[in-house]
Amino acid sequence: MAAAGGTLAGILATTYVAGPLLAQESARETTVYEQLDLFGDIFERIRAQYVEEVDEKELIEAAIGGMLSSLDPHSSYLSPDDAADMRVQTRGEFGGLGIEVTQEEGFVKVVSPIDGTPADEAGIEAGDFITHVDSESILGLSLDEAVEMMRGPVGSEIIITVVREGEDEPFDVSIIRDTIKLTAVRARTEGSTAVLRVTTFNDQTYPNLKDGLEKQIEAAGGIDNINGIVLDLRNNPGGLLTQAIKVSDAFLESGEIVSTRGRDPQDGERFNASTGDLAEGKPIVVLINGGSASASEIVAGALQDHRRAIVVGTKSFGKGSVQTVMPLRGEGAMRLTTSRYYTPSGRSIQSLGVSPDIVVEQPRRPVGEEEEEEDAARRSRSEADLRGSLNNDSLSEDEIRLIEEDRAKAEAAAELREEDYQLAYAIDILTGLTALGPKE
Repeated sequence: MAAAGGTLAGILATTYVAGPLLAQESARETTVYEQLDLFGDIFERIRAQYVEEVDEKELIEAAIGGMLSSLDPHSSYLSPDDAADMRVQTRGEFGGLGIEVTQEEGFVKVVSPIDGTPADEAGIEAGDFITHVDSESILGLSLDEAVEMMRGPVGSEIIITVVREGEDEPFDVSIIRDTIKLTAVRARTEGSTAVLRVTTFNDQTYPNLKDGLEKQIEAAGGIDNINGIVLDLRNNPGGLLTQAIKVSDAFLESGEIVSTRGRDPQDGERFNASTGDLAEGKPIVVLINGGSASASEIVAGALQDHRRAIVVGTKSFGKGSVQTVMPLRGEGAMRLTTSRYYTPSGRSIQSLGVSPDIVVEQPRRPVGEEEEEEDAARRSRSEADLRGSLNNDSLSEDEIRLIEEDRAKAEAAAELREEDYQLAYAIDILTGLTALGPKE
């Protein structure tokens, strides 16, 4: 009897606890179905009573798009055409203006222009807000709708109205649409420094980076003749997570690169570096700015947390979420934010960005610059420029040649500083680290 009573009490207790939970779940499901019925009712009324005949397919796609865009700025519905365009873009060639955009409080904001594209050549800058396309306001449109307005045939003209911080009035910019062919990585050498300019993270990024660096090392006569590497991620809007991991791994010997955490803790992933460093331990400076987003921030954060690189520039964009593209029936797709990513130290940079180790602003060239350059040229005159000055006959020809070579390097560095102050600053850091390095 005692055993039976205990069992019965247990059953009653379990029923008492589970009952409210089951009731809550049932009520929730009832509410969902009621809302779906409401949606169906509205759809039928629009189709039957709207002042003009509607396209049911477009109506449903608009509803899906609205549902996704209400979640965050990066979740969206991709029509079959948009999905096909996205697949082309990840391969590195597509038609358009050459800008990465997002939406901020209803406004279309430029994350960054892409190097060498019509938007870049027209002077569009990271942080610009686009308010009108061909004199038509885009305020209130979804991001996809605004992007659709900016698309058009290659060779056609588009006029966008831009609001820029520091400018008193909005201004118009004329851009000719073109086929955008992305070179994911451009490699060159400045003095003894290898500069790797990474413009995007598509399928070609890591192969381009590896090949470009190897060619610069070979041209320099070996890694010993390279004092370090500048990894330039400025105005890089990001791209494929897999490529960000590969680029980070290229310079790390071990340790975590990035982790992702979704709604379910069991869905989290960690990505670790494998043995091998393309730079063979040479110092690295990473350049970032407000146009460096997503995959760029993964690379900068990983190298910064592992103390593998000095991060220089200004705070990055702060996109710390991961989107998964899910194919849908009818050739369309859904881009859904499924997780946040974290740097090796556990930092989430969502809305915060990566803060540089050394903050270096890129100064704007001032008005009246030509006059200032003439003044600087006058101030740079030395003893050797004076009529009748004494010659220095104590130096050998080899010593004079070395002095002249050092002077030429200094002048080249000064010219670079005028052209790209942040890059020159990064190279100066590597030059200084080399000068303080061990002597043989």
